[in-house]
Amino acid sequence: MNEIRCPKCNAVFQADESGLADIVKQIQDNEVKTALKEKESLWKANEEKSVELATIKAEKHFQHEMARQEKEKTKVISHLEQELEVLRNEIKQRDAVLQTELAKKETQIAEQKALIQTAETKKQLEIRETVAEIEKERDTLRSTLRTKDTEHQLSERTLKDQYENILKIKEEQIAYYKDLKAKLSTKMVGETLEQHCEIQFNQLRSTAFPTAYFEKDNDVKSGTKGDYIFKENDADGNEIVSIMFEMKNENDMTAAKKRNEDFLDKLDKDRNDKKCEYAVLVSLLEADNDLYNGGIVDVSHRHAKMYVIRPQFFIPIISLLRNAALTSLQYKKELAVTRNQSVDISNFEANMNAFKEGLAKNYRHAGERFRDAVEGIEKAISQLQKIKEALLLSENHLRLANDKAEDLTIKRLTKGNPTLTAMFEKLKTAEE
Repeated sequence: MNEIRCPKCNAVFQADESGLADIVKQIQDNEVKTALKEKESLWKANEEKSVELATIKAEKHFQHEMARQEKEKTKVISHLEQELEVLRNEIKQRDAVLQTELAKKETQIAEQKALIQTAETKKQLEIRETVAEIEKERDTLRSTLRTKDTEHQLSERTLKDQYENILKIKEEQIAYYKDLKAKLSTKMVGETLEQHCEIQFNQLRSTAFPTAYFEKDNDVKSGTKGDYIFKENDADGNEIVSIMFEMKNENDMTAAKKRNEDFLDKLDKDRNDKKCEYAVLVSLLEADNDLYNGGIVDVSHRHAKMYVIRPQFFIPIISLLRNAALTSLQYKKELAVTRNQSVDISNFEANMNAFKEGLAKNYRHAGERFRDAVEGIEKAISQLQKIKEALLLSENHLRLANDKAEDLTIKRLTKGNPTLTAMFEKLKTAEE
């Protein structure tokens, strides 16, 4: 038995080895509990501070992303308005040219109608045929003008629809970021990174990507494969954009591969094997790296058309690449339309020149016939003038003859003829 003195009351009591062990255990348990409480309080304080810092950082990032999206939205709207204004100016210029040509045609018709009223029957028929051709050309011009107006209206309506679709997508992205702000500080519980990205895409598939293809890459003919492939074609079957996706979370780290750069070479190979235009690595690796936490990272200096993003930028990167491809496709289509219009204008000018040459030829022939008729009329007038002069001369001779006949008397007839004079005297005496 051992004697133990209480340090407070100085009382002495006896205790065996088991009792001493119990006392020591009680003292140790109390010390452990006190230390655990202190560590628990310190851990809770650190956790609250970490959550607060993460929330502040997420809010700053969200505000920055919202400002960038708004700036991009304003830029796209401004660009579309400029395109619309240029298209309207082109429509006005083409309308002015067609109106001028139509006015020329009307003038030509009026001139030909004036010629119809003054020319002979044959020339009238020729001019009527020419006028009919001109009126036909005029009707063709009017039909062309109406067709061009319809085409321009369709182009303007297409631009407006595209503008409204872009605004709709931007509004959906803004709503997505607002929802992301509330969820950014929470972890993905009960789902992998691939499932998370697939769910995010399927939530917007019917509205933003109704005709897009987004499926897992199961083709291992080349020895490796990516995780997902995104493709979208237009109505004519032309590819708009294609993206090879690779998803990497913290569970995918190995002893040899712990950084995002370790997976870029394989991703580029998979992209080239599957003939995709872009490659995107969706990664949760290097969680403390500010380069990858700041937004979309362009790694084209390593591999062409390749990006590294965090999961919250999965939908935005698809939208950005798709919209850029749509803009490029639209420019290509507009260039083709412009080239076709240039060909149409060249054909129109060739037809106009051919028409002008034909009209000039008909006008020249009509003028020659008109001059021949005038010359014939002048010859007829000259012949009639000669006949008139001959008739006037004949009339003068008849007048002289009449005057001579009136001056003729018996006395003049018998003058110098004694025989006739004696006979007329006998007759006169007999009558008396």
